[in-house]
Amino acid sequence: MHPFDVSLPSRVDATTSGDVRYALQVALDSIHEGEMTVDASAVVSLDVAGLGVLVAAHRRARQRGVRLVICDPQPRVLRILAVTRLHRVLDLDRVTAEGGSVQLG
Repeated sequence: MHPFDVSLPSRVDATTSGDVRYALQVALDSIHEGEMTVDASAVVSLDVAGLGVLVAAHRRARQRGVRLVICDPQPRVLRILAVTRLHRVLDLDRVTAEGGSVQLG
């Protein structure tokens, strides 16, 4: 199990994108190398604004030499990422029922 740097709210959409963006920026500012983990297990609502925040954070992390990993996304979120093909861009890690993890991207 990962120690999470940021936990996302249940909604990552136009109503919360500003707060999520800020939380991710603050967390990224405190990390200078390695990996930053984002707990996505609670996310049930994800729209284009939320996707934009995640992609921007991913790019910013890469520029800083940090790997941003989105952990344990729900099946609905995984479908959205697959349809938008962002599952090929973002680093995803899904925790299995057995307690292990499976790298998705």
